Amino acid sequence: MNHDMRILMGNEAIAFGALNAGVTVVTGYPGTPSTEVLETVARHNPGLVHVEWSTNEKVALEVAAGASYAGARTLVTMKQVGMNVASDPLMSLSYIGIKGGMVVLVADDPGPISSQTEQDTRLYGKFSKIPVFDPTTPEEAFSMMLDAYSISERYNTPVIMRPTTRICHSRISMSLDFDYVPYPVEGFIRDPKWVIFPQRSYIGHLQMNVGIASLADEFSDYRFNTILERVAATDKTESLTCLYKGNATAAVELPTDSLIRRGILAGGVSNAYVREALACSEFREESYRFATITTPYPFPALLALTFLRGLEEVLVFEELDPVLEENLITLCGAHHLDVKIRGKLTHDTFEAGENDATSIRHQLQSFFNKETSSGEHADASLDAIAHKPDLPSRPPILCAGCPHRGSFYAVKQALKGRKAFFMGDIGCYTLGNAQPLDMVDTCLCMGAGITLAQGMQIVEPDALHIAFVGDSTFFASAIPGIINAHYNKLDITVIVLDNSTTAMTGHQPHPGTGVLMTGSVEETTQTAAAQNHALKIPDILAAIGVDPIIIVDPLDQASAQKAVHDAVAAPQVSAVIFESPCIALMPPKNRLTVDESSCTNCHTCIDEIGCPALTVCTISDNSKQVIVDKSLCYGCGLCMQICPVDAIICEGEDL
Repeated sequence: MNHDMRILMGNEAIAFGALNAGVTVVTGYPGTPSTEVLETVARHNPGLVHVEWSTNEKVALEVAAGASYAGARTLVTMKQVGMNVASDPLMSLSYIGIKGGMVVLVADDPGPISSQTEQDTRLYGKFSKIPVFDPTTPEEAFSMMLDAYSISERYNTPVIMRPTTRICHSRISMSLDFDYVPYPVEGFIRDPKWVIFPQRSYIGHLQMNVGIASLADEFSDYRFNTILERVAATDKTESLTCLYKGNATAAVELPTDSLIRRGILAGGVSNAYVREALACSEFREESYRFATITTPYPFPALLALTFLRGLEEVLVFEELDPVLEENLITLCGAHHLDVKIRGKLTHDTFEAGENDATSIRHQLQSFFNKETSSGEHADASLDAIAHKPDLPSRPPILCAGCPHRGSFYAVKQALKGRKAFFMGDIGCYTLGNAQPLDMVDTCLCMGAGITLAQGMQIVEPDALHIAFVGDSTFFASAIPGIINAHYNKLDITVIVLDNSTTAMTGHQPHPGTGVLMTGSVEETTQTAAAQNHALKIPDILAAIGVDPIIIVDPLDQASAQKAVHDAVAAPQVSAVIFESPCIALMPPKNRLTVDESSCTNCHTCIDEIGCPALTVCTISDNSKQVIVDKSLCYGCGLCMQICPVDAIICEGEDL
């Protein structure tokens, strides 16, 4: 490891934190905003770490658990919705326990920016009685990894690390002053405790409760849980700052005659926003107590009680659910403290979505009874942010040349005029819901399109039920649903959109690519050794009993539409596999152009497929002309096939 300053993404800092702790097994499933953690470990693997993209989050957690049983330190990575998939083994692991330290990295996505939910993983910690770390900066996340492994091993429990998008994807400058040393592995020792029988679970539950209570006290002394007290000087030229850092015993020494009556408590990245806002000139005359909680579960009650001493009201900042807020309310009730707790439940802070420095500043202005408009005390830089013009809307769309556009169009044309419903899934192809394609009627969660289609087919057997699924999602969660359809004799058609990668999250390999994670992050001399036998989707479908199974190129529209006709004609589970690689994996083909002498400006090409490379511009005589944006065109040829007058041709072709 080079001992130098580096510019790191938060996810990279987390990955290096795991390497610093001697992790030896890293598993996960790609999902923004968590993906780069595992990729960074793979990229900087000293050769002693097993790194894999697992087929889904449940598998990833179970593989890591097995390694942990043998004494290895392990890391599992996923995004917040992935925790839903992994929750089954996680719940049981909290009862059984582990041996080698086990950190479950779950990246939450307030907003949500790139997710179907903005669920709060801190509640999974409370639900499963598993400790949760909630870093406020990438630097903290790096250091917390070592703390998390220590807690995991001392309490024999998995530990959840919960960074949010702004922690994961922000960048920092930090020194990496360590060399990788693998944590010693003892090996698996046979013991009845590893078998989860009801009586074993009962005993394990009692042990968990004792451990959680003890850990709550320990977290009151945790170095990243702090209390900051600011007292405005009487001459208003200075302020006195008192810091009690992660030590409940020392914090007891807070002055009993303190005149401070307002408190602010923050968790996660909101802590950074609060500090930025409080640095504004308008708050320099305010007295307040400020606490940071980085371990939301188990809640550090001793530290919180010290923080609450003498206060009359507290404003809580956190994303997404009122976890810290509810803990303070419970604490006030249990100890009969007359403190008004304000936050999400009182509508003083955002009830959903993410916080930012500007919103928190305005909420602090209200808390301190200041004008919320930009007045004489306003900070110029933050005011500029607050009053910036609204950005134009830019909804996501399928890339120019994306083969999924051809797949959706082929199905749409083949089934035009027929009663048909189209179930989507999670991935790039969710964007097939947009106009003009309008080919995704439902999208719930990974693999659910196939099972939703079955439920709808039972209720409306006279309709055609089409389920779209990507190649990566096929391996992650679609196979059990297809088995269910075949076993229960339900007539659906599965459309597999095989673009040879996990495109939406950054082109990670999967079991159908024949490439292991260790051979896909960068080209090395070991890449050939990383090749594995690719699992063939048609073979798996055939083994299940799906018939027919038709493989076709979606950019060959005549063949693609015929394939859809033939598949839906079968009275049982059928499948069409549209095989065409993602444009990110292939160089552009011959770019296209519009023959202006032939073009009638009917706009069929634009109105039918909505490719962003097709647009209308004003030419010299102020008339409108359809053109191909050559900076976007990949030469897929789909527009050529649907132009009714053959006006779209390959660039350079004789006119």
